[in-house]
Amino acid sequence: MQGIALALTAGFVVAYLARTWRFPAIPFYIIIGIVLGATGLNVIHESETAAYLGHIGLLFLLFTMGLHLRPHDVLARRRSFVRAGSVDFGVNFAIGLIAAFLLGLPLFEAVVIAAAFYISSSAMALSSLIENRKLGFPESETVVWMMVFEDIVLVLFIVLLAATQESPLSIIIMTIQFVAASFLLVYFLKDPLRRLLSRDDEVPLLFVVAAVILAAYLSNLAGVPDSLTVIALGSAFSMVSHEAPAAIARPFREVFMVLFFVFFGVSVQFTGALSPLLLLGLGVLAISSKLFSGIIIGRLSHRSTLSGVEIWSDTAARGEFSIALAALYGSVMVSSTVAALVVITGVVGGFTGMYSPRIRSFLKKGKGTLQRTKHSTPAIQFKKP
Repeated sequence: MQGIALALTAGFVVAYLARTWRFPAIPFYIIIGIVLGATGLNVIHESETAAYLGHIGLLFLLFTMGLHLRPHDVLARRRSFVRAGSVDFGVNFAIGLIAAFLLGLPLFEAVVIAAAFYISSSAMALSSLIENRKLGFPESETVVWMMVFEDIVLVLFIVLLAATQESPLSIIIMTIQFVAASFLLVYFLKDPLRRLLSRDDEVPLLFVVAAVILAAYLSNLAGVPDSLTVIALGSAFSMVSHEAPAAIARPFREVFMVLFFVFFGVSVQFTGALSPLLLLGLGVLAISSKLFSGIIIGRLSHRSTLSGVEIWSDTAARGEFSIALAALYGSVMVSSTVAALVVITGVVGGFTGMYSPRIRSFLKKGKGTLQRTKHSTPAIQFKKP
């Protein structure tokens, strides 16, 4: 209990400062865990209670993610994000996988690293758009749909990684059954659920919380990853209502995710991990990789390199889903690598998201100066003697 109290108190301070300075809090939650854990001051230790509460936060995070995967919207806007999402995946996952292989990691760990390398922080990206008043930017819609595409790919990663640990065919069959059951149940109970969620008492709160916890419990009994089940449940709920379940899930997600990130930092052990220089190099590579893919997307979707820089500025940070994959399927070495990756890209991404208008202005002036210099340079003329 002492560790949980310290984690929440430190999380409160970080959240307050982050909101005041409009900076992402997730990297600093992890840093707090590292500083207060066995690697640092050794005043907070891992516990089953903290792990359970952190897992609840993860479940509500994934449930909220599922609420954004509304089948109708995804199908209607598929052309808006397939091209950008494919470039984002192709560039960043490939570079992350190659880097992991060059570090000598086995295939399974390399895939976990590459997946964490590829998936941006949806929370940081959307917060950057809102808090930095960028929702009116033409690139903001591209960023939002890139996050949706990454959410869909995340589901596929979870299926792939879970299937490699157990019988692949049985897990895939059971997962399909759970997903189908979730959608069918919500579809046939659509009207009663809509009335239930529109109530203004405690009933909707208890119902949503019970549904998420029950779905996770049933999936554990069946041997299906509960992360997949709650994502499917959220996507099914989105057919009925998005706002009410999201509003109910948010406080559980925010509070318990603080514990999840802090205690993830506590669990990080740098013994046997990559050297600091390699971790820094991987972070720089991750930032550069997103810049490269962002420029390609900007050229394809907006016919502008500067638009690509804007897309990069909002998606450079890795965060909650990278940590989730490492926590679910990563070894000690992988967890420490992903923690360093999230801290480095999160801090840099906070600055790029906040100062992207200045970055674009600087690059635009530099481009203009270069063009003026090119056109103003007199041509050398030779006169006949």
